[in-house]
Formats: sequence, C-alpha cells, structure tokens
Amino acid sequence: MKHPLPSAGSSMKAVLAILLLSVTCAHAAEVSGIPRIVDGDTVQIGVTKIRLSGIDAPETDQLCLDAKGDRWACGVAARDELGKFSHDRSWTCDVTGLDKYGRSLADCKVDGVDVDRWMVRSGWALAFVRYSREYVADEVEARSSHSGLWSGAFIAPWDWRGRNKQTEILGSGSVPVNAQTVLLSAVSAGQAPDPACTIKGNVNRSGECIYHEPGGRWYAKVIMDLSRGKRWFCSAAEAEAAGCRAAKH
Repeated sequence: MKHPLPSAGSSMKAVLAILLLSVTCAHAAEVSGIPRIVDGDTVQIGVTKIRLSGIDAPETDQLCLDAKGDRWACGVAARDELGKFSHDRSWTCDVTGLDKYGRSLADCKVDGVDVDRWMVRSGWALAFVRYSREYVADEVEARSSHSGLWSGAFIAPWDWRGRNKQTEILGSGSVPVNAQTVLLSAVSAGQAPDPACTIKGNVNRSGECIYHEPGGRWYAKVIMDLSRGKRWFCSAAEAEAAGCRAAKH
C-alpha cells in the first residue's frame, strides 16, 4: 500500500515546529555567576544580559519624591539597593526567552531567595502584571508598609517611559502641588544622576539612539536637552539595553 506524500503545507508546518522547538530550547537555559548590576531590573552575567522577567523597576533617569516631598533619584536608588542585596554573591537565573532588545528574560535567585520578589517586597520595583501576576501580593505588602518607592510619590516605570500630564501618580499620602511637574521630569534634565552615570544618550535625525562615553570625539558637543529625547546612562550595557549603539570614533 502506498502512503501519500506529505503536502508542501504540512512539510512547512513541520519545519516551523522544529525551528520553534530549537529556539525555545536555546532560550530555556540556566545562567549562573556574580552579576554586574545595570539597573533595578537588568543585570549582566558574563556575556549574558538579563532582564528580570516579573518586575519593572524605575529607570535610572527617573525622578520620584521622597517621604518629605523632595526630589529623589529613585532609579539610581533602586539600582544601588539591588547591588547591596546582591553583595557580590552568585546568582542562578533560569532563562525563559528574549525581549525586543535581545536581553535574556529570566527568573533569578540568590542563595535560594527570589530576586524579583525581594525587589518588589522591598518596594524598589513593581509587579509587572502585563507579563506576570506572581508578585502582586508582594507589591501590596510593600505599599502597606510604605517601603522603598512607596514611602513617597512616583510614577509606575512603564507609565514613566511614555509619560504625559494624565499619568497616574502612585505612593503614600498626599503630594505637593508641584508633584506632577517633578515626576514628569528626569534626573538628566539638569545634570547626571550621579558621578557614575555620565554616559550621554543622543537621538540623531533619523531617530537612532547613540551613546557617547566621556573622552569620546563628540561627547562635549552633545548638549543634554531632555525635550529632544536625550538621557544619561550609568554604563554602556544600560545604554545598549535601551536600544542605543556606541558612537563611531
């Protein structure tokens, strides 16, 4: 008895299924080592750039208000708190995929402690419910105890990246009358967030983001005008994670 030959359509589906399986297997891997902290939800272990998959921390350039209503570089604070928590300990990360910037999405642990959970419960990041509701209860706990960001006022990181005058303000208690003006601004509106964050991100006429490191040929010529989409970065890895490329010498 002769068996019918598979159609071109079914053959293509089989090929696509194999390719999808290969990509999935390639992403489903374990990465371990002592990380370099890029920001509150991004690290690098060896050559692997990792985005913590279940949370969203404030951008390094993001401004918040502290418990006294004063301007606060909360993105830098979140990054530094993650660094203190890590304290040169080895991480173990289960990679589940890639984001649009080519970073590995992963769930990470330090000595058995879930890093995502620690960041949210400590108030330095929010549960990224667009992708996972795993840490919602931890966010509720941080909010009720006024931990980290919740001690003052802030804008959710995903809202801050596309902020406007209708953006919701989160936090504890009342806020100053100028709260919205401050929170819609950025650290780089006046100066670099701290001495370690001096890399300039510039958007050219074609819309491409290019970063300039101190000492570079064009560094001094880049005027940091926030209204033109420019921003400061603390490392080349952070700039690249934001979709920027290095300036050509």
